[in-house]
Amino acid sequence: MRGYGRERQHRDREWVPRRIRDDWKGQLGVRYEVLECIGEGTYGQVFRARRSSDGEIVALKRIHLQESLVSSSALSENSAVVDEISALLELDHPNVVKLLEYFEHNSAVVLVFEFLATNLAEVIKRGQEPLDEADVKGWMVQILCGLAACHDAAIIHRDLKPANLLISKGGVLKLGDFGLARVCKDGERVEFTHMLATRWYRAPELLYGARECGKGVDIWAVGCIFAELLARAPLFPGDCEIDQLSRVVKMMGIADESNWPGVSDLPDFGKILFSPPEIIPLERALPNASEGAIRLLKKMLVYSPESRVSAAEALQDEYFLTAPLPKPAADLWIPPITPQKGTTRGEGNTRHQWRATHC
Repeated sequence: MRGYGRERQHRDREWVPRRIRDDWKGQLGVRYEVLECIGEGTYGQVFRARRSSDGEIVALKRIHLQESLVSSSALSENSAVVDEISALLELDHPNVVKLLEYFEHNSAVVLVFEFLATNLAEVIKRGQEPLDEADVKGWMVQILCGLAACHDAAIIHRDLKPANLLISKGGVLKLGDFGLARVCKDGERVEFTHMLATRWYRAPELLYGARECGKGVDIWAVGCIFAELLARAPLFPGDCEIDQLSRVVKMMGIADESNWPGVSDLPDFGKILFSPPEIIPLERALPNASEGAIRLLKKMLVYSPESRVSAAEALQDEYFLTAPLPKPAADLWIPPITPQKGTTRGEGNTRHQWRATHC
């Protein structure tokens, strides 16, 4: 097979979440030495911890549960926690963050993840200007490989952004934070609130109020990340929903039935009207991008979700097969990791990185 994809066999599966391990209740302090709280979010905290059995540094994501969801049986089928656990258990891929184990602890669920040193947002922020194209290709291959594995397992991530693309000390990129992930088998679309994904990476169907989505929302987000790697700046840094959509329109023109069949049926389409803009093409927005990069971007950033290239198809694109070839993970530049005060064995990370990547 040409390109960087690999053959994957799709298995017909029942989506049944595992039970929380009752025998681990109350064992957090025995199994793990909690070193510090490194992030807090709406649903809980993230801790850096050391596994007692072997000294391995891990990340603990502690998610608060409603009292009604805590039981000795399985968690509620409708719980977002179950969705995240189920998605991660289904995936075993080098470019997807690894869930090591999970257990119930004091009316919460604790997810134990491998510890990852940094994220793609830090690479973009602190890297050389501009990033070498071989580096851009190296990162993009890893993103697309991880996303292809998710989509092959019928999982939509729904919140891809540089801060959620975690990176190991060896340069291996892994898709992280599956808190919004959902299962969507072939031909199905997932119902949801349209306020998904971080605004700058939100697909136009979400901006127009769509209440269901498919895998195309992830492809749009990856296209935005691709452009951000090339420019070291966000492609559509909108200040609000309307400004976000207006920036898309200025680059792609006004959406209508001719370029996006079915767009007029979206809930907010008739509520948001734009005057014909002066188009700013991708070539002008990304003057340093190669022709191959622009061609691939145009396959991702398409109004109609059904017309966007798939992750597997993108991996076969000529862009990745022509010089300069993608850099191997071990050769990719990552920011220096500065140990935090009080850490040992060289472990450590910055609080703002963890707040962005794990909460």
